[in-house]
Amino acid sequence: MNLLKALARVGSMTFLSRLLGFVRDVIIARIFGAGLVTDAFFVAFKIPNLLRRVFAEGAFSQAFVPILAEYRMRYTEDETRSLVDHVAGMLGFVLAFVSVAGVLLAPLIVYINAPGFVSDPEKFELTVSLVRVTIPYILMISLSSLLGAILNTCNVFTIPAITPALLNLSFILFSLFLAHWFHPPVMALAWAVIFGGIIQFLFQVPFIRAVGLMPRFRLNWHHSGMRRVMKQMGPAIFGVSVAQISILINTILASFLATGSVSWLYYADRLMEFPTGVMGVALGTILLPSLSKHYADASHEAYSDLLDWGIRLTLLFSLPAALALAILSKPLVISLFQYGHFSPFDALMSARAVLAYSVGLSGLIMIKVLAPGFYARQDIRTPVKIAVISLICTQLFNLVFIWHLKHAGLALSIGLGACVNALLLYRVLLKRKIYIPRPGWKRFILALGMALLMLGLFLWYVASPVSSWFGTSVEWRFGHLGFLVSGGALVYFGGLRMFGVNAKDFIKRAEK
Repeated sequence: MNLLKALARVGSMTFLSRLLGFVRDVIIARIFGAGLVTDAFFVAFKIPNLLRRVFAEGAFSQAFVPILAEYRMRYTEDETRSLVDHVAGMLGFVLAFVSVAGVLLAPLIVYINAPGFVSDPEKFELTVSLVRVTIPYILMISLSSLLGAILNTCNVFTIPAITPALLNLSFILFSLFLAHWFHPPVMALAWAVIFGGIIQFLFQVPFIRAVGLMPRFRLNWHHSGMRRVMKQMGPAIFGVSVAQISILINTILASFLATGSVSWLYYADRLMEFPTGVMGVALGTILLPSLSKHYADASHEAYSDLLDWGIRLTLLFSLPAALALAILSKPLVISLFQYGHFSPFDALMSARAVLAYSVGLSGLIMIKVLAPGFYARQDIRTPVKIAVISLICTQLFNLVFIWHLKHAGLALSIGLGACVNALLLYRVLLKRKIYIPRPGWKRFILALGMALLMLGLFLWYVASPVSSWFGTSVEWRFGHLGFLVSGGALVYFGGLRMFGVNAKDFIKRAEK
């Protein structure tokens, strides 16, 4: 399998999903603005989203995919189906319980996650109502993630990559056409979450049937494979929880800042999720099952070679993305979100957070490439320990930056903490000789540095003053932004080629 082609397919599907996500956020910003109701919804949606990352896409995939890959290579088809059935039964049972508990304990959940809302009874009660509607999303999206993990292990990457787009389509549908049927209208967003989770699951069912691994939801707590997955999920849940605790703490701190702070961070985070999704998630999706197969085959050189390929690709795409986001933070936010109830002040505040986030973008993406180097070996404890250290560092950064930078300081702390995490993961991989860098790194870094310099100079001198972006038409904004992005891409990749970095180098590496 050509991994570069697989990466291109997954990346393009993720790109489409993120593009729809931007359309979704533009519509939400225009209809609902950035204030009390959006703060309430973003806090309510963050809770099931956090649980999704902990139970489903995070801890579950890290524990399940390597073991499923091992079963497919070493065990019979019936034993592999039995593993899938019993893991599905366990996941469905646990998350159904979590969903019911979340609905019953909604006021306590909001109190813990956004204590600053307590002083505003209207905001607190609205958030509780939104949580009760959105919390069952964790069950449907977790089952959807189970199907996606199975398809990825079977080298079917495109379907799970496009599935998240369905949630964005649900948001767009409910915001544009159904909001007036709800009271208050923001409740339409909560029901869009539930509908989106259902269609994400149903969409993948025909494809999972095609590979012959449709779960039958059997529950036997003594099944050996399921117990192995559960044993791995313990530290995995803790590790992913550590990563999400930083986001949770930021939400708590932002709830004490000026009204709108939660929303400003949300819109900045959406911009940062574009490169982390298109590049980081796509690479992590492909690397984990591929590395797991190399580990099961004891192909140590191929394992290291694949990590090297992933690290170089991450630097190749994340560094220019970070530079572009830093220089174009205000034009991007103004062009994408500054319409309707989303004021120029909201745009400037969100842009500050984008600038702060860009500092740690490469670290955020690199974690998704380096961590699978441990997960594929069924070593989850090491990245968990590193995540704890990174959490402590992030909170120390919060103490330093929040007083003067406010919400932007919270974004900066997340990015710097991610850089600490990535550096520690890299150091351990080198120390244990799991990863051995291949020749050519000095030439690669030199070419990368020169191309980044060319890109930075182009964007700095060609971008118009920020004041000229306000009050202009949508056509002018997107036309000028499109010129900057396309021109910057030509300058950057032209610079890489000028200094000897070609796409064929990565194609050859991917085909090994």
